[in-house]
Order: sequence, then C-alpha cells, then structure tokens
Amino acid sequence: MIRSQEDVDRGLARLVALDPRLAPVAAVAGPTPLRPGSADLPGLVATVVAQQVSRASAAAILGRLAALVDLSDAGALRAASDETLRQAGLSGAKARTVRALAAAIGRGELDLRRVAEAPPEEAIRALVAIPGIGRWTAECHLLFGVGHPDIFPAGDLALRIAVGRGVGLGPRPAERAVALAATAWSPLRSVAARLFWAYYAALLRRDAAPVAGPPVLPGPSAR
Repeated sequence: MIRSQEDVDRGLARLVALDPRLAPVAAVAGPTPLRPGSADLPGLVATVVAQQVSRASAAAILGRLAALVDLSDAGALRAASDETLRQAGLSGAKARTVRALAAAIGRGELDLRRVAEAPPEEAIRALVAIPGIGRWTAECHLLFGVGHPDIFPAGDLALRIAVGRGVGLGPRPAERAVALAATAWSPLRSVAARLFWAYYAALLRRDAAPVAGPPVLPGPSAR
C-alpha cells in the first residue's frame, strides 16, 4: 500500500527503472506528491464531489459541506435536506449519489472497510453498485483513499492527455489505449498516475488531480 511520501518516492525510482521513457516525464513533472486521502466515508464523499469539477471547486464545495454536515455520519448525510446540499454547492446528481452512498452504508450493503481490504476489481464492483458512482470514482477512492499501489484511472482526461504527450500516444489518446499503456507500469500504476497528474500540472499550469480527502476544519476554539 502507498501510505507515505517515502512510498511514492521509492515507487517512482522503481518506476523509472522499469520504464526509462518516464525519466524525462519525471524531470518535467518535478515533485510527485502523495495526496493522501482516507478510506472512510468522508474520503469517498470527497471523491464523489471531485467528479467533473476543478480541484479548486471541489475543495470549496467540500469545505462548505463539511461545515454543514458531519461527513463521517451516514445518517446525517442521508437526512441532509436538498437546501443544505445545494447550499454546499452539490449538484442534484451528486446530492443523490451522496444520499445513496450513505443509505447503502446505513443498510449494511456497503462496508468501506471490506472495500479497502478487497482485491481491486471486487472493490470496484462494490462501489459502482451505488447509483452515481462510476469506475473513475471507484478507482480514485482506491488510489488515494485506500492507498492501493496498482490503480490507474485511464478514463481521467488529464491522465489521458499527460500520457499521450509523455509517451507519444498523441494529444488525446483513447481510454483503452491509455489503459493498455499503463499495463507496462504494473505493479506501480498508482505511482504512475500521480506522476502523470504532476506532469500535466507542469505542462499546462493547472492541477487536475482530484481532491483526495475532506478539508480539516478548525476546532471550536479556533473558530
């Protein structure tokens, strides 16, 4: 599992040794951050919020949502009113997904601890069974929240662009082509994903990696 920046740094050295084409990618990318998430409900909610919005927008929405609702409480999320979720900035679709997720946990249909311990494809199947959670969300939760070492969300547009430029697949290769290319980086695909998000940010001056976890709110004495 990838738990620390040291894990990422060691993995990156192994990755470049495994595929020397990545040495110039790493040189352009600069530091490859861990971006730690959490394998629990708040971490998965953060990944849902990060779907199809910029990193800055996701962080802002998460900050407002965490101030209004206890993200660790499935019952509170399920009971949150439409007005509360709209106030936080959630779209109607994401509000439904968050409620469906909380309801599945409340009914015992989804056990995030079991998801974290399961093989990747089994974990992905459990997550995508929740309405509104697709493969990208499931893969990003496993990559950042669980810390699985061998996940590559090939459907992510920024990763597709970065891989296309980095290894000569063209400006915007198809998801299938990127997934195939990523097989060369197994069992270190999660490090490769972090590398290519960093490469994309260096090339385009825009951080497109998803927000990996909920904001840390100040304690009562600091508010």
